[in-house]
Amino acid sequence: MTYKIAGLDPTPYAPLFSASDTELRKAGADRLISTSDTGFPCRISLTDAVAGEELLLLHYVHHDVASPFRGGYAIYVRKDAAASASFTDEMPPIFASRTLGLRGYNADGYLTDARLALPGEADHVARALFDNPDVAYIHAHNASYGCFLAQIDRDGEGE
Repeated sequence: MTYKIAGLDPTPYAPLFSASDTELRKAGADRLISTSDTGFPCRISLTDAVAGEELLLLHYVHHDVASPFRGGYAIYVRKDAAASASFTDEMPPIFASRTLGLRGYNADGYLTDARLALPGEADHVARALFDNPDVAYIHAHNASYGCFLAQIDRDGEGE
């Protein structure tokens, strides 16, 4: 069994970096500068921003399904994230030091199974969730802050 994780496409976010702070605020977004090398996980590069990097904080609908489990949350995107990251059978850097909530959904967007993964356990826990044939994909969330980090697709299928 293989899995794939991809960062978000940077194309829709690039123009936002040239918007004024007032325009961003009207769109429900904020511009900020990272204050540390951890704690600002970019959803495009799937890495943490380093101190001093420009980011946008904005709302993202990460589970756009016709079920009660539709959901969205705030995400960070780095100004210098020019390409979507891609990982096959390996976890991205933003997973390494975080406790994760891994939520397994079926093909209809309904929550089927969920587990916590301590730092370093994400690969093992994701594979255990995929042992359930009803789990079509997994959403990884930061367990403490609850924010969406990335989708894990079975056999590279999905978004």
